[in-house]
Amino acid sequence: MTQTQPLATAELLAAVPRTVTLLGATGSIGSSTIDLLRRDPARYRVEAVTARRNGAALAKLARELNARFAAIADPAAYQELKSGLSGTRIEPAAGPTALVEAAQRPAEWVMAAITGAASLQPTLAAAERGATVALANKECLVCAGGLFMRRAAAAGAAVLPVDSEHNAIFQALGAGRREDVKRIILTASGGPFRTWPPEAIRKVTLEQALKHPTWSMGRKITIDSATLMNKGLELIEAHHLFGLESDELDVVVHAQSVVHGLVEFRDGSVIAQLGSPDMRIPIAHCLAHPARMTTPAQQLDLSRIGTLSFEEPDPVRFPALTMARRALEAGGAAPTVLNAANEVAVAEFVAGRLGFCGIPVLVEATLDAAERKGATGEPQSVEHAIAIDHIGRTLASELLPEIAAMAS
Repeated sequence: MTQTQPLATAELLAAVPRTVTLLGATGSIGSSTIDLLRRDPARYRVEAVTARRNGAALAKLARELNARFAAIADPAAYQELKSGLSGTRIEPAAGPTALVEAAQRPAEWVMAAITGAASLQPTLAAAERGATVALANKECLVCAGGLFMRRAAAAGAAVLPVDSEHNAIFQALGAGRREDVKRIILTASGGPFRTWPPEAIRKVTLEQALKHPTWSMGRKITIDSATLMNKGLELIEAHHLFGLESDELDVVVHAQSVVHGLVEFRDGSVIAQLGSPDMRIPIAHCLAHPARMTTPAQQLDLSRIGTLSFEEPDPVRFPALTMARRALEAGGAAPTVLNAANEVAVAEFVAGRLGFCGIPVLVEATLDAAERKGATGEPQSVEHAIAIDHIGRTLASELLPEIAAMAS
């Protein structure tokens, strides 16, 4: 007689529907997550969804996903959301407190994909109740990384990185002990201007900056990839996620975007994670963790790709990367100011009031000004981090006319 074996942990988890909340359901990460949920509806139940200001789109998604709660950040869109949910049992809400309420609702797994400083309070609220947080925004770690990770650890929350590079590192770290790690290496595509001469980069247009060679992303992150600021912010995130110092973190330009991250161990072994450039792969890894799930991502065919190339990032073309490392090493709220100034600079570039090369110049000038004002102390609360973020934005706006004239 054969005794029935107990289900393995991953199989047991897969057999029980997982409750999920999507903070930032209508953005690119939210859309990719929903695509995966649609493919396996029996395995997941949606508790709450949020969006910034598109009430009609959020209502449609809430209906489709049979969510229990839908929150719109902009109170002006509340009536649109409420009307769209008429006749359902889905509870509508609006405003910043509604986003926090969505995060606090009883979902086991929370996708944190709200962008900007508005992400801090709801994402921290999810972590502080011990949820598994799939972290797709940068602000929580760049603006308040020490605070966020301490509170998440105290609550027993699991923080799973969704960014393709950090997710790759997370997977590769499983090959050895943390104390045996020598360094981690983040890969960067190099963006659309990897081979452009510096004089040509000075004349870059918005349309050119938005033509990323391998990834399809939102406007802000696409421009950050073109300046390589995105990779600089990822260095700061990696410091908090994996507890590594600046000299243990490296970046290499890899134009094919096939190798997403590498971990070097002290015995000389280097473990890499590879995959097609499709955000549904790291999202699926977090969504099903510790199990795996099938995705519609294109199968990786190395024989077709043929060659994988790697090169050092050029500090002349990409001064933003050097600047981000400076903020990381300075510590405190320097990364908060860096992020705030960069958001202002990118918005001004999109609006046509600042040249492409003016983005890192404005960020550096803002960092200098914040240091002179003594505004780079370690944030002790979310409110403190948001206040420093506001100072950074104000300084950047004040410096803008002078920098724009210099960079024109």
